[in-house]
Amino acid sequence: MAEREKLIELKDVQITFGSGRKKFVAVDHASFDIYKGETFSLVGESGSGKTTIGRAITRINPVSNGEILFKGQRISGKISKEMDREVIRKCQMIFQDPMASLNERAKVDYIVSEGLLNFHLYKDEEERKQKVEDALREVGLLPEFASRFPHEFSGGQRQRIGIARALIMEPEFVVADEPISALDVSIRAQVLNLLNKLKKERDLTYLFIAHDLSVVRFISDRIGVIHLGRIVELADTEELFSHPLHPYTRALQSAVPIPDPAKEKNKKLLVYDPSVHDYSVEQPIWKEVRPGHFVWGTEKEFAQWLEEDEKNN
Repeated sequence: MAEREKLIELKDVQITFGSGRKKFVAVDHASFDIYKGETFSLVGESGSGKTTIGRAITRINPVSNGEILFKGQRISGKISKEMDREVIRKCQMIFQDPMASLNERAKVDYIVSEGLLNFHLYKDEEERKQKVEDALREVGLLPEFASRFPHEFSGGQRQRIGIARALIMEPEFVVADEPISALDVSIRAQVLNLLNKLKKERDLTYLFIAHDLSVVRFISDRIGVIHLGRIVELADTEELFSHPLHPYTRALQSAVPIPDPAKEKNKKLLVYDPSVHDYSVEQPIWKEVRPGHFVWGTEKEFAQWLEEDEKNN
């Protein structure tokens, strides 16, 4: 298999807020790569640090330790003005709440073209308008929506405006931060299909952030599971669903609803209890236990989890 190009690399990244006694570690030694053209998902419950990682890649949150690379170049910490502009253009973010992330007082035309205006990525007014029109069409909105305000749209339409705003910069990498969690169930599939379609057409790479495993199965190539700032498991999508090893991943998976009522009624819901880990004797490590399947734990736990997995499959 040919060596895949690493677009984003996180090396031992730590992100903290506050200092002294009030110091809070939001992300603890996260290391993973995102390959060009893939959808890499980060899954975990609220407050686990997934959005913080997404914001650190787009340079919204500073990194306290470790480094983040984009195409082999460091983009965390102090970087040159040119590199900063490059990151802003090439790494875009789609936010969770489409209402909060759109400027209420601005018309859609300005919201979508704000990046173009800041970077002056157009020859004349006519080209700017044309780019806005094309971006709106691409996400399934009518060009005449450009003259309206965000409050005149439904949640799904607002999210499409947010996607158009990210796409108009012609990014290579997009952080989609729970882009469907604030939407109705009927609209969610439409937005996911749209993201998949745009990925193919524009050769995009996604970091998809979610708290729901059932959503990411449909869209991801690989999934990383994060718990309290620590990535506990990472594997290809089907591998993770067929062989979840870490107890936290299993608990998340047991919460996914099953469409069959009889099976749903009889399924066993697992609750993750962090006290099952005994790290007093042996310190946990990040290890590849199967090809491409990484887990955080001790050697004793790896042996136990792999044994249980063999019994269950």
